[in-house]
Amino acid sequence: MQQRMDTKKLTMLAMLSALAYLMMVVGRIPVILFLKYDPKDIVITIGGFLFGPLAAFFMSITVSLVEMLTVSDTGWIGLVMNVLSTCSFACAAAIIYQKRRSQKRAISGLIIGALLMTIVMLLWNYFLTPLFMGLPRADVAKMLIPAFLPFNLLKGGLNAAITMLVYKPLSNALRKARLLPAPENRQITRGKVSLGVVLLSCAVIVTCVLFILVLQGRI
Repeated sequence: MQQRMDTKKLTMLAMLSALAYLMMVVGRIPVILFLKYDPKDIVITIGGFLFGPLAAFFMSITVSLVEMLTVSDTGWIGLVMNVLSTCSFACAAAIIYQKRRSQKRAISGLIIGALLMTIVMLLWNYFLTPLFMGLPRADVAKMLIPAFLPFNLLKGGLNAAITMLVYKPLSNALRKARLLPAPENRQITRGKVSLGVVLLSCAVIVTCVLFILVLQGRI
């Protein structure tokens, strides 16, 4: 029985990793400068919520490595930045959610993950972006607040809001299809996303989309 469960878990992680890669390939959206948003972190975070932070960590490395070997033109720097960004968001959110699987903990984890990702990426953009762009570090430092800060806040906000909308319906559907084991606490399975969370998530998504259009000069 345990071997069967391990096989199901590995299969699900492989499917989620493939889905994350596919969403990265087809869902890239230019935001500002060379920075692009893609929704792969949403899938990886869902994997972390389902199977724990270690699963999110390995999914992040796997997807980022395949991305580097196929569609990325940023080499090892892009690999490192992708892993740091995804892990700081997805793993942090999964760690907090794993302590107590509730809607409140999920929201707290996603917010903390988004803020942590923003801080981590500001630091590492300062160190690694000069190597990628071939610019003096002082010039990159001038872009941290007007470019990298809003980009990462937008990215974290979109990831958090969309994850809150799709996680519970997706996890319930997977359990009904017997692709996931039923949790010990039945209330988790029957739980639904509250109307307030849906409205808040939609508001965050709309705000982020409008902000992206402003940064692109379209409105």
